[in-house]
Amino acid sequence: MLSRKMANSPFLLIGILVLCCWTAIANAEYMIYKDHKMPINHRIKDLVNRMTLEEKIGQMTQIERSVASAEVMKKYYIGSVLSGGGSVPAPQASPEAWVDMVNDFQKGSLSTRLGIPMIYGIDAVHGNNNVYNATIFPHNIGLGATRDPILVKKIGAATALEA
Repeated sequence: MLSRKMANSPFLLIGILVLCCWTAIANAEYMIYKDHKMPINHRIKDLVNRMTLEEKIGQMTQIERSVASAEVMKKYYIGSVLSGGGSVPAPQASPEAWVDMVNDFQKGSLSTRLGIPMIYGIDAVHGNNNVYNATIFPHNIGLGATRDPILVKKIGAATALEA
């Protein structure tokens, strides 16, 4: 039986706590794909080997924003969502509405077994025309007709900034 002095010792409690934590860490599964210090090819191989067929199919699938939700992302392991031309969260949606929508989709993706983040695509070939008040530029054929690569580069930078 422990003496009264030893039982009240904070060192004993700390020791027990450290032992419990060490045991939990030792039993946790090491996942190479989550270790940013590992070479990328090892991380990819580890992740793909862990994936089910359904997860692989989901990761190769891109759906349109209007049918996406956190639940859909989680249930079908969707890898990518696209806002095609005219696909917006609401008419005249604020930047905050866009961020909230994309974050909701991402939460669904990250809540899956493997926590693979989704990719969000925007159809911004001549400006980010899905976003209210964004600048719209001529289509690529019109930009090519200008024969001005510096102008086209500036337009690309403006589109990237607004996206």
